[in-house]
Amino acid sequence: MPKVTIDGQSIEVSEGTTILQAARMIGGDIVPPAMCYYSTLKTSGGYCRTCIVKVTKGSEKDPRPMPKPVASCRTTVMDGMEVQNTTAPDLLEARKGVVEFLLLNHPLDCPVCDQAGECDLQNLSYQHGLAKSRYEFKRREFEKIDIGENIKLHMTRCILCYRCVKVADQVCDSRAHGVINRGDVAEISTYIEKSLDSDFSGNVIDVCPVGALTDRTFRFKSRVWFTNPMNAHRNCTKCSGKTVLWTSGDDVLRVSARKDVYGEVEEWICNECRFEKKEKSDWTIEGPRHIDRKSVISANHYEVKKQLKIDVSNQKAIDESAHNN
Repeated sequence: MPKVTIDGQSIEVSEGTTILQAARMIGGDIVPPAMCYYSTLKTSGGYCRTCIVKVTKGSEKDPRPMPKPVASCRTTVMDGMEVQNTTAPDLLEARKGVVEFLLLNHPLDCPVCDQAGECDLQNLSYQHGLAKSRYEFKRREFEKIDIGENIKLHMTRCILCYRCVKVADQVCDSRAHGVINRGDVAEISTYIEKSLDSDFSGNVIDVCPVGALTDRTFRFKSRVWFTNPMNAHRNCTKCSGKTVLWTSGDDVLRVSARKDVYGEVEEWICNECRFEKKEKSDWTIEGPRHIDRKSVISANHYEVKKQLKIDVSNQKAIDESAHNN
């Protein structure tokens, strides 16, 4: 089995494992960021370049370093390979350049964007971005359009990660959208007079790392950090029925798929669960959803409040029992 060392930490992996996958096996801060790679979507990765790393030793057989930073999501591990991510200042500078390019045309509308608080690009720009832009030219702009009954497309925010296209190709029964044009005018768009109407088309919202594809049923209803995410499930004939309910009081503001520590969907859910089941009575609520990623979602301490309610209920039961005795 090939052995790779990333930022001083070594691990043995199976043949064909990429540097990014090996870093995720180790875990922690050494894991490179990724905006386009998605482990469950074939051929994803290689578009955004945010996961670049510095290979200081190619392998035991050929110890020469690679001359340029490489995309860790596309570069497979070789036995004896040594990689730097957080420990290479020049690599971090290169990543800042990549982030600057991603932000060239991105609008500064985080205060009104529904993705704010759970946006991968927002986190990436905070960690690796510049305090101000050096771009002096007119940014490209697109009209907001509805590409489905419940899906809004803000192409101005899109970074062309291709995740939504991969979902339509590999998860949905048909694909009605893709990338048209090239270069600076490339954009996500539906085919003429078509819209996303597959039973699983709503998953493009979950895989979008920015606010380009948003849930129309949730638009401007609440900031995500004011909601209480709860694990819930129901018996569904189309999907697993395992979801996260984003609630406020007794209201279910939106329904999304469950995501892992890297923000990737664990199990795809159907549009019926996502858009049509908006009552708590439709679901069996399991309890608060722990958000593993660094996020402001946990700022309202919803898990703590839930535990306090349980503690208060238990105390009331104890008091009543003592009073009756």
